[in-house]
Amino acid sequence: MSVIRWDPFAEVDTFFNRMLPSGYAIWPRSALQGNGGKLEWAPTADISETDKEYLIRAELPAVKKEDVQVMFDDGIITIKGERKQQKEDKNEKYHRTESFYGSFERRFSVPENVTAESIRCESKDGILTVHIPKTEARKIQPKQIAVQ
Repeated sequence: MSVIRWDPFAEVDTFFNRMLPSGYAIWPRSALQGNGGKLEWAPTADISETDKEYLIRAELPAVKKEDVQVMFDDGIITIKGERKQQKEDKNEKYHRTESFYGSFERRFSVPENVTAESIRCESKDGILTVHIPKTEARKIQPKQIAVQ
């Protein structure tokens, strides 16, 4: 029999995640199980569409492009990486730290009408933009099927 850690606030978290706008749902949260009590965080992202492509714009301030990976596999775009904490200056005394550091991962499902080979990314001013070109959607012709 395994021991399950009881979290008295689990129902409260579930309630707030349902009631608050989606932007608050990815707010850093304590992950006591499996993450050693560290805070988990995920960058916010905007998803949009033009006639020719889908765009994912993820906010990644203070994250070097060498520390970010973008992968496409089986209809899923995965953005993962790490925001590293700056080395502390021994002459500097922190009174409050509100920035979140550590690893992150976001996954986005992509429609079938995309060209995987043409996906490209760019990073500018702390925003990672993933360009996902569209292809012509296959048009299925209506067909009468006889009942046997």
